[in-house]
Amino acid sequence: MIRALFLLLFALAVSACQIVGSPARVSAGQAAPVPLPAAIAAPVLATADAVDPHSYAKPLEARVTNVALDLAVDFKAQTIGGTATLDIDRQADARQLVLDRQGYVVQGVTDAANSALPYRFGPEDKQLGTPFIIDLKPDTRRVVIRYRSRPDAGALQWLNPQQTAGKRQPFLFSQGQSTFNRTWIPTQDSPGIRQTWEARITVPSGLRPVMSAPSLGAGRSTERSPELVSYEFRMDKPVAPYLIALAVGDIRFQPLGARTGVWAEPETLPAAARELEDTEKMVIAAERLFGSYRWGRYDMIVLPPSFPFGGMENPTLTFLTPTFIAGDKSLTSLIAHELAHSWSGNLATNATWADFWLNEGTTTYAERRIVEAIYGREVAAQQVALGTDALGKAVEENGGASSADTRLHVDLKGRHPDVGLTDIAYEKGAAFLRTIEAAVGRERFDAWLRGWFDRHAFQPVTSAIFLADLRQHLIRGDRALEAKLQLDRWVYQAGIPGNVAADDLKAFAEVDTAIAAFGRGQAPDATSWRGWNTDERLRFLNRLPRKLPAGRLAALDGALGLSATGNNEVLFAWLELAVANRFDPAVPALERFLAGNGRRKFVRPLIKALADDRRWGRPIARRVYRQARPLYHPLVTRELDELKL
Repeated sequence: MIRALFLLLFALAVSACQIVGSPARVSAGQAAPVPLPAAIAAPVLATADAVDPHSYAKPLEARVTNVALDLAVDFKAQTIGGTATLDIDRQADARQLVLDRQGYVVQGVTDAANSALPYRFGPEDKQLGTPFIIDLKPDTRRVVIRYRSRPDAGALQWLNPQQTAGKRQPFLFSQGQSTFNRTWIPTQDSPGIRQTWEARITVPSGLRPVMSAPSLGAGRSTERSPELVSYEFRMDKPVAPYLIALAVGDIRFQPLGARTGVWAEPETLPAAARELEDTEKMVIAAERLFGSYRWGRYDMIVLPPSFPFGGMENPTLTFLTPTFIAGDKSLTSLIAHELAHSWSGNLATNATWADFWLNEGTTTYAERRIVEAIYGREVAAQQVALGTDALGKAVEENGGASSADTRLHVDLKGRHPDVGLTDIAYEKGAAFLRTIEAAVGRERFDAWLRGWFDRHAFQPVTSAIFLADLRQHLIRGDRALEAKLQLDRWVYQAGIPGNVAADDLKAFAEVDTAIAAFGRGQAPDATSWRGWNTDERLRFLNRLPRKLPAGRLAALDGALGLSATGNNEVLFAWLELAVANRFDPAVPALERFLAGNGRRKFVRPLIKALADDRRWGRPIARRVYRQARPLYHPLVTRELDELKL
């Protein structure tokens, strides 16, 4: 009875503090937007756990509901400039609109009548930038900001032609997560302040911009110059602002299915399309599991190798690294992961980065369910087991089982939100959901999960909301089940609870036998290796002893062709082992790998491991980093520059 009363009061409190967004602005030449149904109006939460310490915004006073960008891309100056028109919803007594700013140059602010609005910037914080404070008139509902980004904007990477596959045209892409879009977009840069948005992007003729929103048609030459072309985009669903994304380059499109397709440079497109040919099947499988796909199309773009993540789930256009192209579709679980974000992360989004696990833990669980539906239970079981290995490593790297940084709801106050982007969020979160599924049964759990996405579609969520929903719609007062699940222990306490669902012990039986045999001194079995899939190969390499003599490493490389493999995940696992043992014959492959891709998952641990080895590794790290640094995205160099190589 007490719990039921608490849930009712909680729901009423959340409902009372929601502020419904305004309709999207209509740009010149565009059709009038379809009004947002009440079911997807974006609320702002006022509970203490929804207050974002990484944003200066005060959304309960005045909040951005729609962003309209009219921007020109200048490759020579490496800037993006123009206007951002912000529609706002405000309290009657609100006197200011507070935005987030980290480096963009403001040239003027007006209201809808073109009357100047006073503005100023507050003190600068190295991690958060500065508050951008705009004084409002009593009737101000729209603000127009003239501005330009700086060449060093942290979200943007400018590539010269030699850094692309085609070597003919420059390339630009953005990466907004977690708080980097405030370096090129004036808005309230918090995941809990969902916004609709639209854009007109002007680029040099011969280049094509794409964005994380539907295109409104073919490009049109501008009145200023026939050498400039403008394209328009519109996202009519409220999204977290970190999901606004842009890429510009010499790119082409190839359809993959009725709702799916891929963009890439012409030189990359054929291999990318072959690797991604199962995407439409994945969308269908995901809909059967999680409910209808609500974004229209699911397209992807394969970016140049400097893209810092494996993938980024930008709505309607997932951004992908080319390092997933192995030639045999063995790394396409990455696509299942990014697709799953269309429900977990993009529909129901963490209100603050303290609850990043609500995005990534749920998505990692969902990814493996999609993989199981397409490729079978055995493959999914292997990926779960690899995730358990990754979780154990993450616990160790984050201070051990008693460390507060192994909680799902992690305290990030005073720290950059990227500190929380660890495998704890991904793998502990996924293990939590697997544990609930194992306790209640898949059918019952699936019904709850679909309901979770429906009940919180296009809304910010917190750990407290998640747990309240579980208790109301799944546990339903069952005290024995509540005690069995240990929900608060999973979310708010350190370490891995003892009730975690077990892996399938048979998932890697053959591989684990081979690991034991190698440990006893037997030669590596090249025949078995050739028959293994990528996950089996990763299990083998990652579970070998971390200290091996040069002779044993040479035997591995010679028998299995590790330094020459085209599978980047396998190559990374091998190079980690080689660096840990100062294995000189692997250094040429190591240098090629670090100079040829900028994926943070690969680059950061290898360069840090080299830098920590001052006698052998640091000279290699210094030489490679100085050569490769121009390839790496700012969010990668921001971390690695601290090594002072």
